[in-house]
Amino acid sequence: WQFWIDRGGTFTDCLGRNPTTSAITCAKVLSSDRAPLVGIRALLGLSDDDAIPPCDIRMGTTIATNALLERRGSPTALVISRGFRDILAIGNQTRSQLFDLDIIKPELLYREVIETEARGGPRGEVVSAPEGDILREKLERARSRGITSLAVVVLHSYAAPALERRIAEIGRALGFDEIALSSEVANELGLVGRGDTTVVDAYLTPLIKSYVKTLRSELPGSSLHIMQSSGDLALAEHFRGKNAVLSGPAGGVVAYGQIAAQAGYPNAIGFDMGGTSTDVSSWDGAPDRTFETEVAGVRLRAPMMDIHTVAAGGGSLCRFRGSRFTVGPESAGAVPG
Repeated sequence: WQFWIDRGGTFTDCLGRNPTTSAITCAKVLSSDRAPLVGIRALLGLSDDDAIPPCDIRMGTTIATNALLERRGSPTALVISRGFRDILAIGNQTRSQLFDLDIIKPELLYREVIETEARGGPRGEVVSAPEGDILREKLERARSRGITSLAVVVLHSYAAPALERRIAEIGRALGFDEIALSSEVANELGLVGRGDTTVVDAYLTPLIKSYVKTLRSELPGSSLHIMQSSGDLALAEHFRGKNAVLSGPAGGVVAYGQIAAQAGYPNAIGFDMGGTSTDVSSWDGAPDRTFETEVAGVRLRAPMMDIHTVAAGGGSLCRFRGSRFTVGPESAGAVPG
């Protein structure tokens, strides 16, 4: 069997192709981490306790998109070279609305900052090394306060990656669930872009790993690929936070572009309103891709479709806060729906 699945924040849509008859059937279920399994069993006519036979599964998911919009990622700390604790908050100093008097900055993804003496030089030389015992003590305190993920950003680590690897060794020994190194996540010049992308990866990857683990536990022998933000498929085990932010919407861009071409329209506009977010994009014979963009107030340096995402969808919660009405970014999701 082949299955194509779109896991949204509220509903999960499943298409199944029968290998014998080539007939395609569909199922729609309420979203949860197990929703794809529920959908597959529904299409195969299996009960909840029946084993799923080996099959080929391709999936897009908005789990990372929605977690970013609603700020529901893993509790993360930023470990960065001393003197640069505020660099990601300052950013590149670009003001998107140049003449606005009331500037509202987006909420930072990391909960706290841990400065380290580690610092490399542009030619790969070690200017100063991590202070072992002192850094270990700082990380232990962060762990005791509920921090489970670390984003490690050392100056010039693209040329001197060993410094970040040493910090990762200390962190793993202390039991952190996820440690993202900027020298691996975005190994290139530009401290701000490299740092922002590493924080996103540390913030979202634990959610994705937990999700993939849930699916894999009931899909032995199956092939599982997940759509990346770039519109390309990746093995589930290689799927990480920095490439997952536009996973679901990217699949939509690929789809409507093909449909528009078949209908004889070289240009098209995509408007995709889900339960949590609304995604807008364009197609001019090929998908527009970008390698550095901003999603939900977070800067990212990774290949992805050029999609504008707004944290307002069909299930967005409306509230009265103080003296004004607000819509989103929280969503009712599938429960309570």
